Amino acid sequence: MGLLERCLELFNTSNLYEVLGINKEASEADIRKNYYKVSLKVHPDRAPDDPQATEKFQVLGKLYAVLSDKEQRAVYDEQGLVDEESDVLSQDRCWEEYWRLLFPKITVQDILEFEKKYKGSDEEREDVIRLYVQHEGDMDAITASALCSSQEDEPRLCRIIQAAIKSGEVEAFRAFTKESRAKKRARRKRADREREEAEEMQKEMGLGEDEESLVMMLKKNQQSRERNFNSLLSDLEAKYSQKGTKPQKGKRAKK
Repeated sequence: MGLLERCLELFNTSNLYEVLGINKEASEADIRKNYYKVSLKVHPDRAPDDPQATEKFQVLGKLYAVLSDKEQRAVYDEQGLVDEESDVLSQDRCWEEYWRLLFPKITVQDILEFEKKYKGSDEEREDVIRLYVQHEGDMDAITASALCSSQEDEPRLCRIIQAAIKSGEVEAFRAFTKESRAKKRARRKRADREREEAEEMQKEMGLGEDEESLVMMLKKNQQSRERNFNSLLSDLEAKYSQKGTKPQKGKRAKK
């Protein structure tokens, strides 16, 4: 069974871009980032209850190998075909090693340094505006998704959005401009509860006072500690990991 057929069987679509949740115009960076996020969900070590996790992980590795190779991607984009006999899709490749070469581990210090550079940067502003548009002004969703943010950062995020609305860069969604006081209070209460949990987490992890912001960063509006930590690492690893070796050219194209 070819790659496209396996994608259809495992991910309900034979479109390689749709498997990653992106479109054909996606940049190399977007392909890399989304490959990481999707593959993380089906990594055999993180999805032990999914009997197809290993197969899905291997298929995603092959999918990324195709889309990250300019010639392979060009053939796929133009003809909708994949070169099944190329070295890129070699059956002997260890996709776990390939994945780890692409995405090396990120340390706690890396996260702390990233937070300092990220907050107040043009990159943060772009991310906040994107989240505002994506969630149509829902601050619950925006604050839950914003990188390196806690309840204390909300006024600053709101100022970024308000400035973008005033300049005409984005439309004024009612969910943002007319948000009720009750919803704001509920969000603050959740933040207070999460702060208490974060303090416990800080003790369990043995972190010092200078790393308190890291704890709050990890303990955002998510469902579990493990998911908080993995979510942040996912974004950073996918964004700042070193580049892997370019796959070799293939021979001929097949469906």
